[in-house]
Amino acid sequence: MLFTALSAAVYGIDASIIDVEVDFSGMKTQEDHFNTVGLSDAAVRESRDRVRAAIRNSGFELPTTHITINLAPADIKKEGSGFDLPMAVGILGAYGALQLRDLTDFLLIGELGLDGALRPVPGMLPVAVAARERGIKNLIIPKANAREAAVVEGVNVYPVESLLQVRDLLNQAGNGGIQTPAFKVEATQVLNELQHFALDFADVRGQQTAKRALEIAAAGGHNILMIGPPGSGKTMLARRLPSILAPLTFDEALETTKIHSVAGVLDAEAGLVTQRPFRAPHHTVSDAGLIGGGAIPRPGEVSLAHNGVLFLDELPEFPRNVLEVLRQPLEDRHVTIARASMSLTFPAAFMLAAAMNPCPCGYFNDKSRECHCTPPIIQRYVAKISGPLLDRIDIHIEVPAVQYKELRGAAAIENSATIRARVLAARDRQRQRFLSSKEKIFSNAQMSTRQIRAHCELSPDAEKLLERAMLRQGLTARAHDRILKVARTIADLEAAEHLAVPHIAEAIQYRTLDRSYWAG
Repeated sequence: MLFTALSAAVYGIDASIIDVEVDFSGMKTQEDHFNTVGLSDAAVRESRDRVRAAIRNSGFELPTTHITINLAPADIKKEGSGFDLPMAVGILGAYGALQLRDLTDFLLIGELGLDGALRPVPGMLPVAVAARERGIKNLIIPKANAREAAVVEGVNVYPVESLLQVRDLLNQAGNGGIQTPAFKVEATQVLNELQHFALDFADVRGQQTAKRALEIAAAGGHNILMIGPPGSGKTMLARRLPSILAPLTFDEALETTKIHSVAGVLDAEAGLVTQRPFRAPHHTVSDAGLIGGGAIPRPGEVSLAHNGVLFLDELPEFPRNVLEVLRQPLEDRHVTIARASMSLTFPAAFMLAAAMNPCPCGYFNDKSRECHCTPPIIQRYVAKISGPLLDRIDIHIEVPAVQYKELRGAAAIENSATIRARVLAARDRQRQRFLSSKEKIFSNAQMSTRQIRAHCELSPDAEKLLERAMLRQGLTARAHDRILKVARTIADLEAAEHLAVPHIAEAIQYRTLDRSYWAG
């Protein structure tokens, strides 16, 4: 007796439909023999014990015969516990416990407990997208994954809590149609709900220059590095950066949610990522943890920060090899991880925000504390960050210690909503500028060399100023382009069509490390 159920396997941030074929040999044996084929990993092979126990503890009897389960196509690696449910349903269907014989309109996925309870699995959003693209109408999944899957329109989502509920649902379908209503979520309504940020720039006293730099970074999508002594507020400022970024579009939210779903870090209650991610890995993170990896690659921190912010605190404390792997995603905005059996690409379009002390003790050039670091020690500390990586950071800004008068002052402070309004206006100007561009870009930071020449024309005085800065500071060609991109964003914040001397001058000031900062 042969019975087929449909399931899915996730690769990268996409899913492939898998046929779960169950066959009974008909030969009587002392006990049931369970064999799984189709390039399955250890977790899938172990599922036979979970499935056997779940079926029996749900009140069904397994026939004492040889059971073969094939996961097709057989040349694709299968991993994870999500095949438990389709395997169990396939077995029930093969020996006649289901009234519905054709499951081509149903996709099933979920992990089974020994008592038959259904547990959530990661990657449900790409599974729902794959089901819609394949034309599969119904999705039977664990209850905890319901909101995540329901954001995909065109698929009926039926959340269940046990194998018995799955049997009842399929029997309804076999008796004239499912009576249970499908689970619905208004995804656009969830996304458009008022966003409340727990952190606000109104909480930050002083640091007007740093706030201005962060506003420019948010407006143009620029990478930023903050340099200052301990306690100056670098981390405090960085954690408030998402509160002034443009809101996620629905397509961005869907793509970001797919990544978080695959990684297993999605909030089940939310179902959809509605705010731009903020990821802050510890400096002990490995290169695989940052970029992604595994036998079947999973997304790393750079992909989890897609459409958001990746914050690296204490930048020189990260291993050199970990920092160097950032260079490619910073330029290409995606990460490709190659393995012997496959090569997967994850999106990684993030803003890099980094913070560091000026020296190991943290008080170099500090007016209130004495620095005890010798020049060679400082040089070794700074050398942990390579020149090519620094060139990819558009803005370098000093964040000095906050003075007592600023800390205790009663002056009004701009909140995040006010800053965000200016950022959105600047972003809208960029969107209109690049609307006719053949290249798919959304911010000044993404401009190519050709677009820089087209949109960053300089007056003679601005040209002389930039040339003088290039010669005196020994700036690279990449740093030259960064200055022009930042200057373009400054002009957009002022609603200026052309780049003037003040725009170039301010952009040059945000190349702190190119001005021999550690020379004193």
